[in-house]
Amino acid sequence: MRTLTAAAASRFARIALGHVTREFPHKLDHVLNDGSDALPPRALHPIFHGSFDWHSCVHGYWLLARVQRRFPLLPEGEAIRVLMAEMLTPEKVAGELAYLDRPWSGGFERPYGWAWLLALHTELVRHTDHSRAAALEPLARAFATRFLAWLPKLGYPIRSGTHFNTAFALLLARSWADVHDAALRALIDVRARDWFASDRDCQVWEPGGEDFLSPTLIEAACMRAILPSAEFRRWLVALLPGLGAGEPVTLFAPAQVSDRSDGKIAHLDGLNLSRAWCWRSLAAALDPASPEREAALRAAKTHLNAAIDHIKDDYAGEHWLATYALLALDGLGDS
Repeated sequence: MRTLTAAAASRFARIALGHVTREFPHKLDHVLNDGSDALPPRALHPIFHGSFDWHSCVHGYWLLARVQRRFPLLPEGEAIRVLMAEMLTPEKVAGELAYLDRPWSGGFERPYGWAWLLALHTELVRHTDHSRAAALEPLARAFATRFLAWLPKLGYPIRSGTHFNTAFALLLARSWADVHDAALRALIDVRARDWFASDRDCQVWEPGGEDFLSPTLIEAACMRAILPSAEFRRWLVALLPGLGAGEPVTLFAPAQVSDRSDGKIAHLDGLNLSRAWCWRSLAAALDPASPEREAALRAAKTHLNAAIDHIKDDYAGEHWLATYALLALDGLGDS
């Protein structure tokens, strides 16, 4: 099974450095209250105005922070340090916070961008220099507050394979809350059990044509973080009773990508990478001698190999896929 190497980290860093400050083309998540709100990305978002969209820019910074910590002697390290010093400042964070105070901003980047911002702060806290984490913390707290207000009133989980997926957001947010907010962690655990604990015999109606997350596997990864080990293994076997036999087949077969210049179809490369990440995570929680673990590891390898060479084929994928390649190779960076 492939792991993250310095060469791969360097490649990912070069890709991210090439787009986190690239302002155009750009897809805004922006409500115009009047004509004066028709502003370019850099005017609206002092930090996260690159990478085609706000959330991809956030997790581009996460990638850079992650590889910088994992490989301190990375050739791109100095460029990363200069970028972080210039962009992650209290003044620019205040500008990002001001955007959240605008009318009609309550649904801005909910929940995917919220979760990735918390993941970025989580990563920065792990660095020996805490100045960037300290600068970003007010923005992280603002999104944590939004999670605390939103999760109690969300009547049903969103199980799509795109940005709106609830389980993915819970997984990233919980990692942050585990250190910074006990109330949010407790709420996430309760809500995840409410929504997913009774799921059984999943029919796995995937992949969808625009998925970059597996609704089934990301739910399982979320529950792995929440349930005690023995309880989780029982839950997973009930969810996927054919796991050891590699069934349902559609969950073990990589998605086919017909056009990597089409931004939505290119999502399927991300699906293969995020599935590889989830399969590896799930395998780590299973009995080492079990057929379920062997099946999960085979699926992780197959999905990774299907996508890892395509993260820079077109800007439609280039502006975000390296993040998911990093996830597939190294996880969220909890170690």
